[in-house]
Amino acid sequence: MTEMVYGTALARPGEPILPKWWRTLDRWSMTCVFALFGIGLLLGLAASPPLAEKNGLDPFHYVSRQAFFGTVALGTMIIVSMMSTHLVRRLATLFFIATLIALMLLPVFGTDFGKGATRWYSLGFASLQPSEFLKPVFIVTAAWLIAASQEINGPPGKLYSLIITLVVVGFLAMQPDFGQACLVLFGWGVVYFVAGAPMILLIVMAGAVTFAGVTAYSLSEHFARRIDGFLSTEVDPTTQLGYATNAIREGGFFGVGVGEGSVKWSLPDAHTDFIIAVAAEEYGLVMVLAIIALYAIFSVRCLYRLMKERDPFIRLAGTGLVAMFAMQAIINMGVAVRLLPAKGMTLPFVSNGGSSLIAGGIALGMLLAFTRERPQGEMRDILVRRRG
Repeated sequence: MTEMVYGTALARPGEPILPKWWRTLDRWSMTCVFALFGIGLLLGLAASPPLAEKNGLDPFHYVSRQAFFGTVALGTMIIVSMMSTHLVRRLATLFFIATLIALMLLPVFGTDFGKGATRWYSLGFASLQPSEFLKPVFIVTAAWLIAASQEINGPPGKLYSLIITLVVVGFLAMQPDFGQACLVLFGWGVVYFVAGAPMILLIVMAGAVTFAGVTAYSLSEHFARRIDGFLSTEVDPTTQLGYATNAIREGGFFGVGVGEGSVKWSLPDAHTDFIIAVAAEEYGLVMVLAIIALYAIFSVRCLYRLMKERDPFIRLAGTGLVAMFAMQAIINMGVAVRLLPAKGMTLPFVSNGGSSLIAGGIALGMLLAFTRERPQGEMRDILVRRRG
């Protein structure tokens, strides 16, 4: 009966965990992640010393922190990728509850570090941003609820997923962090769409997002200022967008040379939100295209493997994680070239940031676990049997 449902595949009874993990892992995707982190360290060597000097720290203080947190993130990614999909789902659900509580308590115990938005917990030696950790586990939890609703006599999982989505988006908007709120809503929308959402619902969602944007523009001076700056025909050369735009223009195809860029001395967020501007100025369009290619290869490889997956939960959760990962990269690079309004969002596994790196490691570890090869045969086997 199992073969009739899942097909056949070569099994290796008693195979050790590490060889089995390596055999079933998508090594192309793993290579892309390590390459992105390596590029991030290279760019950090160029972008972070000016900020360290300004703050009276060791020139390579931020690079050392990035190397440390990146190593932790990669180790976490490998450990999570070895887990079974059932264990990933259970841990993600528990972690979602914990991070949601942490998000709710931010107005009481959180800090804004002078940036006007209460998004972090100060731990003394480091800071913690709950929203970064919440995003991947939220997607997995929402996918589990939606997949459960497709079972016979299953719970109203789609409704439950919508409720928790609205709760998460609401608390993110209160910080305010409209960028992360939109990213969470986008990820849930992709999962719901792949699960077979009616088009009318998606249209209603788009209308609701538009209405929320107009309301935020009317009520939030910070939000309105960023939208006005984006819509303006002229860019103030003394703003972060102005510096980034000029750096990208100066870089050309091959850049001005390693260490010869000047934007890192002007941009306070050169090592985080605008690190792509440093890459464009010092290494040129060639480096930017290489970074884009790595994100594209990783995303396409994961989606290709998920297309062959028969478990609805794995297919939905994996697709949502890929969509959120790729969209965050698009938003970061889109802001730097003025295709999108300014939004403080890191470039995954390239930008400096402890919470971002470790949360990214968790997200990609779950994604690698979902895209491992499993003994389920090919989708065409089912179609042939059904015709028979």
